[in-house]
Amino acid sequence: MTSTSSKMTRNQWIRRSAIGLVAVALLAAPAIADDAAEAEAIVRTTVDQVLEVLAIEGLNDDQRRQQIEKIAYDRFDFATISRLVLARGWKRFSPEQREEFVEQFKIQLSKNYGSRIIRYDQERVEIVDHRLERDGDVTVGTRIDGGAADGIEVDYRLRRKDRKEDGPWMVIDVIIEGVSLVASYRSQFAEVLGHEDPSELLKQLREKNTASPT
Repeated sequence: MTSTSSKMTRNQWIRRSAIGLVAVALLAAPAIADDAAEAEAIVRTTVDQVLEVLAIEGLNDDQRRQQIEKIAYDRFDFATISRLVLARGWKRFSPEQREEFVEQFKIQLSKNYGSRIIRYDQERVEIVDHRLERDGDVTVGTRIDGGAADGIEVDYRLRRKDRKEDGPWMVIDVIIEGVSLVASYRSQFAEVLGHEDPSELLKQLREKNTASPT
């Protein structure tokens, strides 16, 4: 009798645990969906704002770049991107060097990617999907329609600021045709830091940022 009672108790516990897990999953699903939808909305709004700037007639390249920079600075978490591209090398930088690196890297991205964006030729950007990553990030997939870049896929990875539940969604990586911005720069910077100290990397960034465009 005791054995049967014990067995029934275990079965009941298993059933209740399973029901509890299902309930938690059902309660969490709307929150996950809301997170992904919120991140997608950020990308959609950002893309629309950039395209609006590019469509304004009468602006020269510098004026367009400046307006696009304002949009990007509100949407991209450059501090997090900087930590990601430096990876373990981040610990080698002093607080002052980290601050300078974030600023210089921001300028570098503006020069490299800003010059590409202003070559706008009436392209359209379509959001094709979004997915929740295992670490809580959200990746929003887009595809360019029309122009010289027709068919190119660009993914944006977003993370809540400082990983706070109520923090704004910020872009921490851009993946163009499967090539990650973070991974590309991480490889470049790791090569420099493998032979030089942080001051040399900062020097090279300053020189690139002040050099005249070719």
